[in-house]
Amino acid sequence: MVQALIELNENTNRVLNIVKAKFNLKDKGEAIEYVVNEYIEFENEPELKPDFIEKIKKIKKQKSIRVESFAKRYGLS
Repeated sequence: MVQALIELNENTNRVLNIVKAKFNLKDKGEAIEYVVNEYIEFENEPELKPDFIEKIKKIKKQKSIRVESFAKRYGLS
C-alpha cells in the first residue's frame, strides 16, 4: 500500500467526509479509494463488454415481428 500526504481544499474535504459517513468507511483514505473506484467503473461503462455484445448478437438472430402501426397494434389509438 502506498502512503501519501495530500492537501485538499475545503470543498473536497467536505465531500470526502460525506462519502466516508454515507458508506461507513474508516477514514478518508477509504473514501478516496471509493471515489476513484466509482470513477473507474463510470469511465468503463461506455465500453461494450464482451458478454453484452454476445447477448445482442443472439437477440439480433431472433425472429422479429413486423408492426405497421405500434399504436394500432396495442390499442393506443
